[in-house]
Formats: sequence, C-alpha cells, structure tokens
Amino acid sequence: MIKLAIDLGSWVTKIYKSGCGVVLAEPTCAAVEQLPGEGGYNVKFLGEKARALSGRAAQNTRIVNPVVDGDIVHAGIVADLLRYFLEKIEITPRRARKTEVVFVLPCGSGAEIKRKYFRLADECNIGKVYFTNVPFAAVLGHNVPLSESTPVFSIDMGHALTNIAVFSLDGIISGMSLNLGGGNIDVHLIDFMAENYNLRIGALTAERLKNTIGSLLPDDDKLTVVDGRDLTSGAPSSVSVTASQIRGIVTLYIDKIIEYAVLMISRLPAEAASAVMHGGVYLSGGLCKADGMAEYISGKLGVTANTFDEPQLAAVMGAGMIISDDYYTRKVATQD
Repeated sequence: MIKLAIDLGSWVTKIYKSGCGVVLAEPTCAAVEQLPGEGGYNVKFLGEKARALSGRAAQNTRIVNPVVDGDIVHAGIVADLLRYFLEKIEITPRRARKTEVVFVLPCGSGAEIKRKYFRLADECNIGKVYFTNVPFAAVLGHNVPLSESTPVFSIDMGHALTNIAVFSLDGIISGMSLNLGGGNIDVHLIDFMAENYNLRIGALTAERLKNTIGSLLPDDDKLTVVDGRDLTSGAPSSVSVTASQIRGIVTLYIDKIIEYAVLMISRLPAEAASAVMHGGVYLSGGLCKADGMAEYISGKLGVTANTFDEPQLAAVMGAGMIISDDYYTRKVATQD
C-alpha cells in the first residue's frame, strides 16, 4: 500500500511519500485559456510552469489559484493539478487505487470542505482518504511527542492562512484559522513600492522581496534590488530596498496574528495555560522563515518559541508521520 500526505495549500502543494520523505513542492496554480461559451477553458500549464507565467501571460490566458483558504473553489482545475502532481511522483491512476492519502486541512474545516476533498480523491482514483488538522501535523513535523495529558501550542503561518491552536492527543482545546499570512504582506508590498518608489511590481517580485529581506530584527540592514516598471514612464526600472524599510509591513501582520494568539491564551483553562507557558509555542509555515521571527514572537507572548529547520514543510512532514504510523493514524486522523 502506498501512503501519501498531501498539503494542498493556497500557494504551494506539498506531497510526502512514506519511506521517501517530501517528494513534491509545486505551486497550486494553473494557466488556463478561456474558450468560447460559458465556463469553458483549456489548461495550458500546471504548477511551476503556470506560476512562471504570472504577470506575463497572454490576454486570453488566466493564472488560476483553485484553492482559497483551504477550500477548493475550482474542482476541475484542482483535479487536473493533483493528477499531474501524482503522475510526477509516479503514482499512475492504477497505482492510485492502492494509495492511502491523508489531506492536511485548516482548523475548523467543516463537512462541506471535506466532501470536496472526497470528490477530488474520487476524481484522482485515490483508494482511501483521511484528514488531519494543520496544528497536529505541524507539531509532529517538529518531532514533538504528543500525549493526551500535555497540551501543546502551535502557530502555523502560511501564505493565505494562519492556524493557531492549543491541543493534545485528546483533541483541540482551542483553535482558529485566520485569513492572514504571507500573501497579505505581498499585497501590501506591491502597494508600498507603488506609493514610495513609483514602481509597479508583480506578486512574484513581492514574494521574492519578502523572502529575501523580510525581517523582524530592529537593526537589520540587508539590502536587495527590486525590478519593476516605472508608473510614470512605463519603462523598466530598478530600486534598492532595505529590510528596515519594509519591517513595519511585516510586523503589522505578525502583530495581528499575535493579538489572536494572546486572546486564545487568555481564554484557556488554567491547567492548559500553564502547560503553554512551560512548553512554549511551536512555529511553522513559510512565513516563519523571516529573520527574527522566533525572537519577536517569544518576546511578545512571553514564552519560548520553538522553530523548525524547514518550517514550510512542517505540516506535510508531520502528516507523513501520521499516515505512516498506525498509532497516529488512529489518534489524529479521521475519515469523516
């Protein structure tokens, strides 16, 4: 039996194969050509090739992100994507019938979202489906042993969503999914560059800017060159930007996340709050790669912040542990 963990993110899809580790990480997007008639389209490119066309596509080509905030909003394109990804890791439709998959879902995902994933699995011939929540998977990705009696605190900051939860193997004590993440920073950076440098940049450039010099360190002097289009002349233009110049944008959204985390802690039962104060918080998700993130959150929350070497992979690696280990499959995975 082939066992996979799939994190179908709004920005990137990651797949873990039992016995192999993370075998795929590609953009969750497609380049589609609109056809005459209502709703008709032709898929031109998927994954990396589609993302590379962002801001460069022909007039009749759209770049579609078919997963929004953990919800499948374009079932046909998601099925095309997942079949394509499975084929890339040598899971043919015939082999898919002998495959068990655990999908990683945000906190609070309801029955309707799960029904969409069941339909997706059926479209891709997947034999057996499980679900697990981001917090469980992300903490297991830290190699943290879970028990029924000791709550742990997790903040997973992705591109479109942040999941905050306190939980144990017995279940989630308190949890929430916020529409906040790295994508909000990217959009703000696009506006910032236009207003302060008269420079139009695209989503991919904004993401690179954030990933290159995004920092919460107060004295960070990293510098990068940003290429774009001058809004007045329309000509190509380049400017230099420092980490300190965009630090306020990064902290704005991190502070919003921290506000919700503080509120959650304040409403915990006394014993759970005590466990959080002693155990600290486990950070994961791509946004955690910003320099100074652990120190900043630790200072704001007053607890130790535990990080992961590759935070963007924590959830899918933890989900891989769940599907690979019968004990965790029984404890933190469901089939409904």
